[in-house]
Amino acid sequence: MADTKRILFMATGDIAIPSFKALLADTNYETVALITQPDKPVGRKQVLTPPQVKVIAEELGIPVFQPSKVKEEAELELIRSLKPDVIVVMAYGQILPKALLEIPNVAIINLHASLLPKHRGASCIQAAIDQGDAESGMTVMHVTEGLDEGDVILRKPFALPASITGGELHDRLAEDGPECLLSALQHLFDGSAGREPQDEALSNYAPKLLRKHGEIDWSRDAAAIERRVRAYHPWPGTSTSFTDTKGKVKRLKIFPPVSLCQDTKGAVSPGLVTIEHDQLYVHCGDGQCIQLQTVQVEGKKAMSASDFIRGGLVCNGASLG
Repeated sequence: MADTKRILFMATGDIAIPSFKALLADTNYETVALITQPDKPVGRKQVLTPPQVKVIAEELGIPVFQPSKVKEEAELELIRSLKPDVIVVMAYGQILPKALLEIPNVAIINLHASLLPKHRGASCIQAAIDQGDAESGMTVMHVTEGLDEGDVILRKPFALPASITGGELHDRLAEDGPECLLSALQHLFDGSAGREPQDEALSNYAPKLLRKHGEIDWSRDAAAIERRVRAYHPWPGTSTSFTDTKGKVKRLKIFPPVSLCQDTKGAVSPGLVTIEHDQLYVHCGDGQCIQLQTVQVEGKKAMSASDFIRGGLVCNGASLG
């Protein structure tokens, strides 16, 4: 069709897959290419693995490009040659240079998995749960040189369930992506797209998470620890150290859900273990404790807390962390 709009999609993370599929299915738009990150080694055997969004694109005959650095002039010239009307960015994983922002005829937009201006940065999904937000949602914004600082086109908020994990929130946001993307594109092309400046006073930065960030600090409030266990599941996960009954120091991964309980032992050290009726409780820094349900000792499979106790790996009065 002569009036079909040309869209360039830039994405790497799985959260972008539903939006990418919705774009491909919409006959109002021509997806001229996918730009994604290079294949990466995955797992213990370090098997070179493509992003899943690349697999989908190749199956449907969409051209795929994987520049190691999108700021290189050769890569920018390639993008110019695609003549995109709009560039859509979602969980791409590279800083975009100013020269790229100037390429599309209409706009370059980003689908961001938080209610901006809160939680700019890579770990926005985890941050919403970790900080106890009442709601989260998808934001579509114009891309600028500043990190997630562009004017907002639209937001789609929803209330956060009290038990939601980082993985579940990721999937919910992925489901909302297609509606947000197609609505934003319609507004851009019919000229009705808003440009709401972000309030800098309400912004905070959510940096990329590494596995080490999941180390539990038992001196924190029990509610804060409970939120972190949920927020960091499945990545980067939460863990602590413990000394088993043979005197060996090991890592212990903790899975949600964990339950908040009133500490009845009085003033005790954070991280102290109490075992009652095959139930495992850990004391926190605010006079409360949490009950663990599922754990995993390094080198072993995940197990219930009761199996962990019955296996003789931990005893009453032990200390975690």
